[in-house]
Amino acid sequence: MEISKAEYQSAADAVRQSAAAPELMGADILLKSLAAEGVEYIWGYPGGAVLYIYDAIYRQETVQHVLVRHEQAAVHAADGYARATGNVGVALVTSGPGLTNAVTGLATAYMDSIPMVVISGQVPSPAIGFDAFQECDTVGITRPVVKHNFLVKNAEDLALTVKKAFHIARTGRPGPVVIDIPKDISFKKVPYAGYPETLEMRSYNPVRKGHVGQIRKALQYLLSAKRPYIYAGGGVILGNATQELRLLAKKLGYPVTNTLMGLGAFPASDPQFLGMLGMHGTIEANNAMQQCDVLIAIGARFDDRVIGNVKHFAQNERKIIHIDVDPSVISKRVKVQVPIVGDCKDVLTEMLSLLDETEQQPDAQALKEWWHTIEGWRSRKCLDYDRHNTEVIKPQYVVETLWNMTKDDDVYITSDVGQHQMWAAQYYRFDEPRRWINSGGLGTMGVGIPYAMGIKLAKPQSEVFTITGEGSVQMCIQELSTCLQYNTPIKICALNNRYLGMVRQWQEIEYSGRYSHSYMDALPNFVKLAEAYGHVGLLVERPQDVEGALREARKLKDRTVFLDFRTDPSENVFPMVQAGKGITEMLLGAEDL
Repeated sequence: MEISKAEYQSAADAVRQSAAAPELMGADILLKSLAAEGVEYIWGYPGGAVLYIYDAIYRQETVQHVLVRHEQAAVHAADGYARATGNVGVALVTSGPGLTNAVTGLATAYMDSIPMVVISGQVPSPAIGFDAFQECDTVGITRPVVKHNFLVKNAEDLALTVKKAFHIARTGRPGPVVIDIPKDISFKKVPYAGYPETLEMRSYNPVRKGHVGQIRKALQYLLSAKRPYIYAGGGVILGNATQELRLLAKKLGYPVTNTLMGLGAFPASDPQFLGMLGMHGTIEANNAMQQCDVLIAIGARFDDRVIGNVKHFAQNERKIIHIDVDPSVISKRVKVQVPIVGDCKDVLTEMLSLLDETEQQPDAQALKEWWHTIEGWRSRKCLDYDRHNTEVIKPQYVVETLWNMTKDDDVYITSDVGQHQMWAAQYYRFDEPRRWINSGGLGTMGVGIPYAMGIKLAKPQSEVFTITGEGSVQMCIQELSTCLQYNTPIKICALNNRYLGMVRQWQEIEYSGRYSHSYMDALPNFVKLAEAYGHVGLLVERPQDVEGALREARKLKDRTVFLDFRTDPSENVFPMVQAGKGITEMLLGAEDL
């Protein structure tokens, strides 16, 4: 068989390239690839399947590894880092239980569209499928809770796989990506010609630019509206579109609401902001959602916690404009009249440009009347509570006091999940994006401390507070050890009501007060526990001591401080929309029970 001149030249080039490229172990190629992606930190926990990778970490100084105490916390910390910075978070776990422990963190990030790359070790390639020690089907287990996953079968593919993983994680609708690396791939030596500079993926091309005709139609609806409303979600923050959202709202003069995940996208201190909407949203936010005639949804998904009963929501006729980078979200729960698939920032930029070109203006009289109606709802002050109670600490008071003390400072707030999360969302008035870090879609308890650790490493000059409960905090409390080892001084505000508060609240309202296993009979002494981990613990039992305790904690800039606030065990989160109800069918207080 004759070889053509072109084939001969190609083979010769390949030989020369192979000869020129140094041979590196797969683990070293992995670390070089991560460094090329600008990775600063990896949160992880070692095990047999990843020891060659850990050896490669030991032999380099570019990427810092943070040793957590549980793999779930590794993924949560990488998640918190990603939420606060907008960069891709990275975690490293071993095979088997290391990976299964990471699944909750993956699902948490997946539900909230957080860009992450999680690297998992796998048993050696020849052992896959033979029930080897610490083997599990990583690809199969993680498939429902990741944007994509890879099983690396050839060491030569490692660099390109890392390139693909980071590209998929951060583009389109962001999300976590898993790279599963068998142990033999990590120690095999192969030629390494450098990290790929470019990438082409024919099967993955997310749309960024919205259809101009649809954007023009949306603008016509907005300018013709009598009762307009702007509904912005976490996609605005993830898409770095907060400035465009604010400019659009100011040019139009329309009311704005944010979802739980969108808080900070529009300033809470702005009079145009009606507060968070949904199950624990304000009267004005929920009523405006139901009564508006034109609604523009930006980076939000009309989930059950936002609009409640879909049939109730559909009772009122309205024109809906829906902007989202993920086409599968649009018209998934509610029918929309103007779907716009595209990146929030790009679409809003185009909309603002068209707005500047048109001479049409909003109906000033109709808008005035609409604002008059909204102010009537707002005047009911649905977030009022007993601020003058001197006998017991109201949890809202703790959050409100913290906000008053820190609202003008460089502060990040993380939370766990439960009543304390809702009080944080209601009473800490976020004016900037990426300052409120919580688990929205999955509602994962235990994320607060790991989130805070990740943020504090990324933002060492910022203050980082975790608002938690005595139930949630115990799920990852061992990470107090990590805080000490890596000098991440965070402040933990535990609203300790001795109950699994949100469970207790539902049991009171929906289950006739049958408090089945929602009370904790044996709680640790959190002050002594914090001290045992090498930190400072403060017990706060009186309302008049709340402000002083927070000030004392803030003075201890280089120490992690655990503040155990003993709060009113009977306090409930209001307003509240019960499951199956419409968003305007709100319980406003104990008098409605």
